[in-house]
Amino acid sequence: MDEQSGRLAREDGVELAWRRLAGRSPTVVFLPGFRSDMVGGKANELAAFCAAGGQAMLRFDYSGHGASGGRFEDGTIGRWTEDALLLIDRLIEGRLVLVGSSMGGWIALLVALARTPRIAGLLGIAAAPDFTETLMWEAMTPEERAALLREGVLHVPSEYGEPVPVTRALIADGRSRCVLGGPIRLDCPVRLLQGQRDADVPWETALRLAERLAATDVQVTLIKDGDHRLSRPQDLLLLRHALAALIALGGEDGA
Repeated sequence: MDEQSGRLAREDGVELAWRRLAGRSPTVVFLPGFRSDMVGGKANELAAFCAAGGQAMLRFDYSGHGASGGRFEDGTIGRWTEDALLLIDRLIEGRLVLVGSSMGGWIALLVALARTPRIAGLLGIAAAPDFTETLMWEAMTPEERAALLREGVLHVPSEYGEPVPVTRALIADGRSRCVLGGPIRLDCPVRLLQGQRDADVPWETALRLAERLAATDVQVTLIKDGDHRLSRPQDLLLLRHALAALIALGGEDGA
């Protein structure tokens, strides 16, 4: 099955890059992580899985990421959620299974809350809801917070490459979109995969998220030796199995 690709312009002219597979409903939507893109290992694995099974799929890059236009520094959780909603609404009909990796897990929750009737299932891979507050702001020293508020941006060292520009807007917007402070009113099936050797997202986050979800069909899989990426062959096998189960449930629940 051939994968289509294209670009969709936002109202401000920024173009968002996407790839799409035609196939059966529900459509699998992959939401990448912070500073990640739609051609990483997990995204490619899921695309191959969906192509082999005749399953519809959409993957894309948020603004400021990958092949999309815009500046990374101009992005926020809200802006990237709006990017996802625009692409979903313009390119997909019917029900959705959302697959979110790291930050993409938070955005998947926000998308699901905005399009609840369409959501057949949600799969989080090292999902990182509220990370701008709990893993960025709370980890900063008083001096770093002061510099961020004064200058509007703080460049934070990263083991994955260049320093990460953390903006005042990213922190402020993220604070307004936190979800773990109360019930998350979703009732779709949810699967959460989480490594216990994740150096970026504490594994307890998955348990807290499961507790907050209103849904009863929620399963957390803890991988004792798994890291944040969860990209080893055994991790990808778990990912395929979890997605297949959600697709099967989505097929039963809706047209």
